[in-house]
Amino acid sequence: MCEPKIPRRRVLAAGAAVGVGSVAAAVGIPLLRGEDDPAKATLPDAEPLRIDHVTVIDPLDGSRQEDVSVVVNGGRVAAVGRDVPASPTASAVDGADRFVVPGYVDTHTHVLQVDRPEAHLAALLAEGVTGMRQMAGSEQLLRYRARGRLPLTEYAPALLAMPGELLLPFRAGSAEQAREEVRRQRDQGADFIKTVLFDREVFLAAVDEARMVGIPTAGHLPAQVTPEEAAAAGFGCLEHFGTGTPVWISCSTERDALLGRDDTRLPVPDWVLGLPFVEKIVMGQMRKRLVNPAAFDDPATVALLRRALDTFNEARAAELAGTWADSGTWQVPTLVRLRTQFLADDPQYRQDPAHRLMTPQESEDWHEVLGTFTSLPTEMKETYRLAYQTTLRLTKICHDAGVRMMTGTDSSGATPGQSMRQEFQEMAAAGLSPLDILRAATTAPAEFLGRTSRAGRVAVGMDADFLLLGADPLQDVANLSDVTAVVRAGHHLTREQITTRVNAESAGNGP
Repeated sequence: MCEPKIPRRRVLAAGAAVGVGSVAAAVGIPLLRGEDDPAKATLPDAEPLRIDHVTVIDPLDGSRQEDVSVVVNGGRVAAVGRDVPASPTASAVDGADRFVVPGYVDTHTHVLQVDRPEAHLAALLAEGVTGMRQMAGSEQLLRYRARGRLPLTEYAPALLAMPGELLLPFRAGSAEQAREEVRRQRDQGADFIKTVLFDREVFLAAVDEARMVGIPTAGHLPAQVTPEEAAAAGFGCLEHFGTGTPVWISCSTERDALLGRDDTRLPVPDWVLGLPFVEKIVMGQMRKRLVNPAAFDDPATVALLRRALDTFNEARAAELAGTWADSGTWQVPTLVRLRTQFLADDPQYRQDPAHRLMTPQESEDWHEVLGTFTSLPTEMKETYRLAYQTTLRLTKICHDAGVRMMTGTDSSGATPGQSMRQEFQEMAAAGLSPLDILRAATTAPAEFLGRTSRAGRVAVGMDADFLLLGADPLQDVANLSDVTAVVRAGHHLTREQITTRVNAESAGNGP
């Protein structure tokens, strides 16, 4: 019998992943309203703040301090306890019946890529997201950040990490070009290197160069690189379980038969990839595909995926999870992104609140692609449903094996079905406890980003980025989303204030 092979001339995005659309990050980096030099944004100093009678939850061990006060000064937590001296200059807030937890981190977002990100940033804050890892950058965005010209006010999460340009064949078509690009992005101030679609040699060269110059890597795996090989090479963080079929093949009892070494490059000559206009043309043509690549995938790819899923073996999956745990390879499953692709026809997405933040063009594209997905053959949609259920199984296997995982939505802030609330629900559906999920949103990102001395807990000296919840977050995962107020950089913002801001910015008449 012939061994299944990964299709040779697969188009970008549709081939980079069976239904993983974070390649949408590659569709141009906007100029923030088209301005060459946006106005400088300011994060004003916060007045002293005191919140009384709250229960503070520590995600590290799940312990709690009941009926205590939290004092904030200079944007940092100054005191936590019952016998905290009163301060005549501090604003007092009665936090009776409220639970305090650290602010959440969305470690996979594309919110800075929309034309007017202010409303989307405020919408993230309304969910309790006080920090974010932007997953696609540019020389321009890095420059804006350095000059304080990104719209990061008290009504926006803190930008904790951002890469430069996505590493794609357009700008890194050979191993040497990949090494040069890694060094260039490091010099531009990128916090990490984001890989998307490469040949095997180019990918491994980029990871090796990043390791040598001391900059982390994150992103997708090429079809020709196994997750075990990536872990051994020092690849830092897999998004969406690496995308595509490599992970599922590694978990299959037919692993050796399913492994393929064919190209996953664009169906154009290498010399064309280097022309300055090609990326814009190709990615412009891919706009609708990037809404949901699963709606456009070729039957051969889906058949390969189905064979890997039908032979999924939990022992093999546990072996892979052990490799990730031992190597320190982090995972950001972005379950909501995978669910909105594999289960795109779920009726709940038609009524999702995110629709109100979509532009007319985004809404038109979304509905058109939904129609395309709905018309797919039944067997393809059954494979996608099996893929998502298997993703949930793998998530639990990884958690039980000690793999470090973080929360991420892969959203620009205006994508139906891709909220932190829904990510929490999907992680719970995978079998994680509310405390596990709280850690994935708080202490785990703090560890990953090297910020444990100032984030991940509500304790003296920590950044004053925390939430007031209306119910015990350790009792029910839904309570993690019962955000009644956010303290961002020491500013106390009620849910009503943030909602007003979202509405004003989405109407184009924000302050």
